[in-house]
Amino acid sequence: KVQRGHFYAIIDEVDSILIDEARTPLIISGPSRESASLYRRFASIAKRLSKEVDFTIDEKSRTVILTEEGSKKLEKIIGVENLYDPGNVNNVFHILNALKALHLYKKDVDYVVMNGEIIIVDEFTGRLLPGRRYSGGLHQAIEAKEGVRIREESLTYATITFQNFFRMYEKLAGMTGTAKTEEEEFRQLYDMEVVVIPTNKPMIRKDHDDLIYRTRQEKYEAVVADVKKRFAKGQPVLIGTTSIEKSEHLSTLLRKAQIPHQVLNAKYHEKEAEIVAQAGQKGAVTIATNMAGRGTDIKLGPGVAELGGLCIIGTERHESRRIDNQLRGRSGRQGDPGESRFYLSLEDDLLRIFGGEQLKKVMNILKIERGEPIEHPLLTRLVETVQKKVEGINFAIRKHLMEMDTVLDKQRNSIYSLRDWILSHEDLDEYLEEIIDDVASRRVEEFCSNHDWNIDGLKGSLSVFPKEISDFDGKTFDDAESIKSHIKNKLWEGYRQKQKEIGEEYNRFVRFVSLRAIDENWRQYLEEVEHVKEAVNLRAYGQKDPILEFKRETYAMFDEMMRKINETIAIWMLRIVRIDREKVEKEAKREIENAKSIHEEFDIVNRSQRRKTEKREKAKKRFKIKR
Repeated sequence: KVQRGHFYAIIDEVDSILIDEARTPLIISGPSRESASLYRRFASIAKRLSKEVDFTIDEKSRTVILTEEGSKKLEKIIGVENLYDPGNVNNVFHILNALKALHLYKKDVDYVVMNGEIIIVDEFTGRLLPGRRYSGGLHQAIEAKEGVRIREESLTYATITFQNFFRMYEKLAGMTGTAKTEEEEFRQLYDMEVVVIPTNKPMIRKDHDDLIYRTRQEKYEAVVADVKKRFAKGQPVLIGTTSIEKSEHLSTLLRKAQIPHQVLNAKYHEKEAEIVAQAGQKGAVTIATNMAGRGTDIKLGPGVAELGGLCIIGTERHESRRIDNQLRGRSGRQGDPGESRFYLSLEDDLLRIFGGEQLKKVMNILKIERGEPIEHPLLTRLVETVQKKVEGINFAIRKHLMEMDTVLDKQRNSIYSLRDWILSHEDLDEYLEEIIDDVASRRVEEFCSNHDWNIDGLKGSLSVFPKEISDFDGKTFDDAESIKSHIKNKLWEGYRQKQKEIGEEYNRFVRFVSLRAIDENWRQYLEEVEHVKEAVNLRAYGQKDPILEFKRETYAMFDEMMRKINETIAIWMLRIVRIDREKVEKEAKREIENAKSIHEEFDIVNRSQRRKTEKREKAKKRFKIKR
């Protein structure tokens, strides 16, 4: 095994991992066979639909909903009678993804196009995430929108959230400079207390109140004017932006004002060390995304302390106060002097979506003229209140996600414990006895649970096994229990007979088949669970608790999955008639080694469907199966 157990974990930048990344599941995935042409077709259709007429957008939750008019329009375009007919569900899935890609996911904000690929930009750190892909067909929809090559959609083989992965550890600790604002979440979700450690030297940075303007243009004009003034006296300035797009727009404005500067964003990440090293020097002006936030140590050059230290200018508030605090924290380190100020506008995403109306009223009452800002501690607190509101919404989402994943976590532990047991035991008799008992019990319960026995139905259901299993006279049995015992004995005899005929390779084959059955059914189960998650959230509108609905449905689905696994293993272990010893030894060993790591290595994307197909073909030839 790769991991030795989960005893003690110490997490650096713990708030980034357990809070910012909490909604990002760790996934092992493989390619799907969804046609690329479908994504292109729906990307084209999405452009023909009108916002607010054919669909509505909720920017807070990043969701798209088709209107009745939009549904009818789509039915005509696609050529179907009922868009919501079970056979057309795929069309709804594709159009919603195409609309999200077109209206909610923006180039140079959420992703960049580089070398013909869509690369995600981390919303918290501003860094590129090569290799990561949006799930559920969204990444393919964005590829279709941008006209780049559409790569295969991925199917989930295994998944776990950061939350539940780290909760597996008996003891958990971490460190960060910005945990206090999320103290309640650490306590509620992880049972972790936040302890504030005093700074090594007193903090003397001046944090000025926010300046709020009516429009984005006015805000940027004020930022450029402030930078020009500070550049003239030689004070270094670090300007924080929320996206690549905005950092490049500000760079254009500074060039027009003839202010030399450096840009640090995900597109120029290879120059990061060089840019950061110069950012604290006299006269340096640096524009940066969140890349220059967490963990970046900017040292002051000679004579800079006398000029007031490094000045931080934020051009927008983030959804989380912690990200703002991380930016501010680049200045005034180790007792150095420094300043910070945020320039905001009513057109900023945060204020526009969550609090713009209140601020607009204030500006109208005060009769604020163009280019004139509002500066007041009360307004700074109002902005922080908006951030707290957003943090509350995001906390509720993370809590909801964890509650759902906790249901899955019990099932995941059950599956992985079973796999571990199969991998670590040479003798599988105990496991196979349980399988045989389960198969016999379910069959008898289905056909002979009441006084009205359906012996023909029972025999028919046993026809998937060798003939001798279903060759009995129902009249010779007094009760259902005796029929069950008879079927169990026959299945067990069949297993022992095969074991005797084939020898020691038989156990290896059974182990191989068991792992294959578990992995394949678990993969399908996870795929179905994703659909259930989407469906149960809608039931909240019908006054139903989504978590209770999710538990009810997934427990039934999990039970059905276990039935399928047991049946598959029982059928295969009695059908095999010949084994090529050398091939089985080689392939089974490889399969088992691969299987050992399935729930220990995460975020691996297997891009080679061809290799998988070849493997399946080899597996088919390896065993001669009695039909």
